[in-house]
Amino acid sequence: MKRISAPFIWRKPFSTEALTENTGDKAGNFISDFERTASIYRKDYFMNKSMDILVTLDSNYIPPLKVMLRSLFLTNPGISFNIHIIYSIMKPEEVKDLEAYTKALGGRLIPIFVNDELFSEAPTVMHYTKAMYYRLLAHELLDESLDKILYLDPDILVINPIGELYNTDISDYLFAAASHTSVIPVMDNINKVRLKTYEAKGYFNSGVLLINLKLCRKTIKEKDIFTFIEENKNELILPDQDVLNALYGKMIKPVDDSLYNMDARYTETYRLISMGKIDTAWVMENTVILHFCGKKKPWLKGSINKYAMLYRHYMRLTEIFKY
Repeated sequence: MKRISAPFIWRKPFSTEALTENTGDKAGNFISDFERTASIYRKDYFMNKSMDILVTLDSNYIPPLKVMLRSLFLTNPGISFNIHIIYSIMKPEEVKDLEAYTKALGGRLIPIFVNDELFSEAPTVMHYTKAMYYRLLAHELLDESLDKILYLDPDILVINPIGELYNTDISDYLFAAASHTSVIPVMDNINKVRLKTYEAKGYFNSGVLLINLKLCRKTIKEKDIFTFIEENKNELILPDQDVLNALYGKMIKPVDDSLYNMDARYTETYRLISMGKIDTAWVMENTVILHFCGKKKPWLKGSINKYAMLYRHYMRLTEIFKY
């Protein structure tokens, strides 16, 4: 279904009857289709007037965060976003700049500084810092009045409305997340053996997580996470993602990665396994989140990612935005 920006559907500019009378049944059928589409979109648009978004980062990822936020606000007009950022390494002036930027976009920034002493007993793995715990223990860091939040990595683009994802029912789950094992299926079995998660529905990517904070507060304990990492540090490759799958994989609700966490490295694989359905036009009309996983980021010089030019378009929109 092609998505139509919300501001264009407030009221019908003409009646179905009038157009049918003047141009025939074919036009009337077209308008009926349009009205059905608009009705669906209105439902999506009005599901939430306010949404809570979580990002964890340091100073190095401020530029990608700004691009991600620009895309989020542009594709979700009329939504009031509360952007919660959890950080430990960021200058006060950088935080103030992000506050001004988010306000100019129409949202509100809620910065949460984490002192290293808060995770003084937490083990670290390889080059990963203690910041890897922030999204897994977000329920301990965020205000207790919040029951749900959508975590987004900074290295993504939001290219369609996120209402359907945000309103996914996860009352019986800790998280909703997507697995990329459909495009790299061999990794599914490898990860299940490595983490001993044989009954899991997949190996879920932690870059986009709808989090049931209320249930997390009752279920997830930092001691369990610290113990698991200490006992398995030699087997961990992506520590926070591995912990997510090993300890809580059975309580994750799967969502479609082609819609809500498309790995931009494998766009040709998506097209092939879908028998040509998931092509560029389909992605632009249906995919909500494009995730630029891996080391070859689209903002780096020489990126050959298929959607690098789309990313650079949003980069330019971010650069010229006055605030």
